[in-house]
Amino acid sequence: MRRLITVLAIVVGALIVVTGSVVAGVTIGQGLYAVVADADRGIDLGQGGGFGGGSADAPGVESDEDFGTVEVYDVTESGELDPPATGDAADVWALYVDLVGADVAGASILQFKVGDAPESDTLAYVYQDRDPQYWTLVVNLAIVDEPDLLAATLVHEHAHVFSYAESQFDPRPTSCDTFEVAEGCVLPDAYLWAFYEQFWAGYPDHPDLENVDGDIAYEFYLQNEEDFVSDYAATNIGEDFAESFMTYVLEDDWSPSTPTGAKLSFFDDYPELAELREQMRAALGAE
Repeated sequence: MRRLITVLAIVVGALIVVTGSVVAGVTIGQGLYAVVADADRGIDLGQGGGFGGGSADAPGVESDEDFGTVEVYDVTESGELDPPATGDAADVWALYVDLVGADVAGASILQFKVGDAPESDTLAYVYQDRDPQYWTLVVNLAIVDEPDLLAATLVHEHAHVFSYAESQFDPRPTSCDTFEVAEGCVLPDAYLWAFYEQFWAGYPDHPDLENVDGDIAYEFYLQNEEDFVSDYAATNIGEDFAESFMTYVLEDDWSPSTPTGAKLSFFDDYPELAELREQMRAALGAE
């Protein structure tokens, strides 16, 4: 089964909290925006398994639907790349490790892939391995000269990693009292279930929770602009969660009494996510 888990593209400098409503400098359907990457699940090789035809000194090379060609690096349990990367690929991976920690990177990311496609609207995407403990992170090196954009993208993608982690789902439910997506039935104590109950359950007619249709998302956004930190957040619950977490990390303060401010304050209810915010902000040099 193919799983559509994805991609953010948003300019940090264009995020402004105005009376609790975050205005984003991108829209679905125009300008720079995120598109869903329809990526096959990776081959289950176990942690550190070699793939991509590389040698001990050079990464493997694969064809990629969004980026044309990508270099492929395995990620060791200690969070290092095998083979070691150089140049922009090394810099992007180093930033990701600074944001999430080497232990988390090594425990969750199986492979790291990079391409350089300036014409692509896709900035990055993640997808789960057949062993759902592991993920592949794919990044477009065309954004390395825009550090704010790169940082925002990596924060957003990591929000997918921890919110869709295998610990958050029952993969083979006999029944489901929460909601069910490709990963399985979301557990009652999962981040996404709490987020759904607080922010999505009240809509009489929201998009499918796995919607990837930009037109549907934008129509929903226009009907509920004050509820979302960006138009892309209205795509589905996973993108709303990831966009909101990204804004939570990057914004200095907000009003929790507003719809968007309430979404940012949601993460303060989880000490581990509040701690992750501080870790990421320190890595980015935020005050």
